[in-house]
Amino acid sequence: MMKKIDKIFDKSKSMSLDLYLEKVLYDKNFGYYQKKNPFGIKGDYVTAPNISRVFCEMIAVWLVSFWENLKKPKNINFVELGPGNGDFCLALLTSLKNFPEVSSAINIFLYEKSDKLRKIQKKRIFSKKVKWINDLKKIKKNPVVFFGNEFLDALPIKQFRKINNHIYEKYACLKKNKVDFVFKKALKKQINKLKNYQLLKRDGIIEYPEYGFKELNIVCNKIKKLNGGALFIDYGYKTENNIDTLQSIMNHRFNNIKKNIGNADITSLVNFNLYRKYFNTNGLIVEDVINQSQFLQKMGIIERVEIASNKMGHKEKLDLYSRIQRLIDPSMMGRNFKVIFTKNKNCNFSLAFK
Repeated sequence: MMKKIDKIFDKSKSMSLDLYLEKVLYDKNFGYYQKKNPFGIKGDYVTAPNISRVFCEMIAVWLVSFWENLKKPKNINFVELGPGNGDFCLALLTSLKNFPEVSSAINIFLYEKSDKLRKIQKKRIFSKKVKWINDLKKIKKNPVVFFGNEFLDALPIKQFRKINNHIYEKYACLKKNKVDFVFKKALKKQINKLKNYQLLKRDGIIEYPEYGFKELNIVCNKIKKLNGGALFIDYGYKTENNIDTLQSIMNHRFNNIKKNIGNADITSLVNFNLYRKYFNTNGLIVEDVINQSQFLQKMGIIERVEIASNKMGHKEKLDLYSRIQRLIDPSMMGRNFKVIFTKNKNCNFSLAFK
């Protein structure tokens, strides 16, 4: 196992945290997402589309409303970022059958970096509407809507430590065939980036998704050029508290981040205020960040469940309500999961956010 880890380090046996995370998650031979299907009971975690199809229906209704707001274009691109095991895409295709006009206008693109997950998706999804894409720059025309559920938390981050007025960056090091983390003096250009986002106000750990911002630069440019927006749902926070939020999950339990490397997921909590600043400084608009419970309830999830449950037996009804509770209860996913919507400056669509 450690011999494999040895291969992801160069001769210096040291690399920045975000490069290390990129390798342990996505490396073709070693990366976590390249080797297994992490979703569901047999995997390491469960996401909202795995919990209930009604979640997907709410996104579909939101998408149809956005399409109408864009004056019903004859063609619209919908790009799912990190489509997981394909559950969301399958539910979206089913939901759109109720909206034939949108169904004929939509082109669905799945942006997936993992070969393993792409194979799983292709075994499940058979629709001429769906294409797989590995470069967002290939989307050249028509309004575009990007969607990512638990996409942002999986983007590799940099970590810095501020002590008094000194800034240090975290690096992963290989010592005696074991991975350890050390802090080294941060480069001036990195410190300036943190200053630009007002992240150096307090001492502590500062997390900065430089890798994610590079990916999202293309998203911003496409929205500005083609019109449209991007909707992200993820677990995270709005109040910055300067703590280390990196966490590793394996078999639905927390895992020591230095163990089971390449066989356990590593994510971080999403700093939604930082993403809000990022989108606003990149020429888009973010009106508000709301929690998942607010979003789903404003989209009518309670009413939808009541209608669906009328045709169900007692056991099915209990199962449905317990799944929906998991999505909207503040003590479960309802409050910890937040929703951010960013859009073209000329766009006046704000369903669920006002």
